[in-house]
Amino acid sequence: MRRYNGASMMRRIFGFVIAASLGAVSGCGYHTLGAPTHLPPDARTLSVPMFATHTETYHTEAALTDAVIREFAARSRMRVAPAAGGDSDVVLHGTILNETVAPLTYNTTTQQSSSFLITLVVSVTLKDREGKVLYENKNYIFREQYQSTSDLPTFLDERPAAIDRLSRDFARALVAEVLEGM
Repeated sequence: MRRYNGASMMRRIFGFVIAASLGAVSGCGYHTLGAPTHLPPDARTLSVPMFATHTETYHTEAALTDAVIREFAARSRMRVAPAAGGDSDVVLHGTILNETVAPLTYNTTTQQSSSFLITLVVSVTLKDREGKVLYENKNYIFREQYQSTSDLPTFLDERPAAIDRLSRDFARALVAEVLEGM
């Protein structure tokens, strides 16, 4: 019979706890980066029709759609088409539910708002060829801040650039969630 001293026994228990922890973590749904979690393994084509909008603003739906198409094309091996085709393996539909622009800061000298916050609420659904929902988020909320020019001769509308930034951030987050479950 082998005898262990207290320090040796503690090392063995500690080693067992570490091994058990690593075993538990390896089976907790972790996967390699880029391994699709919301897509069928045989999906080769993705259609992203123009996002619908329930707002009165101009161009936001085009910026969001373009950013999502670019991000899927860059981060997946699927062929990405900008229109809903009957031959696509999966289709991503998006709808802008709400878009608000709110003043953030106020310049007391000019008595005008000097920065604004754009907030978008978007509903997104990813379906396979048979119409089965693979992924859905009906309440995506994204925000982007931008500065306003107070000098009228040098006025430059920063809202379009802010919408482009917001669209890229939205696309990165959406594609990461669809492809990697993050």
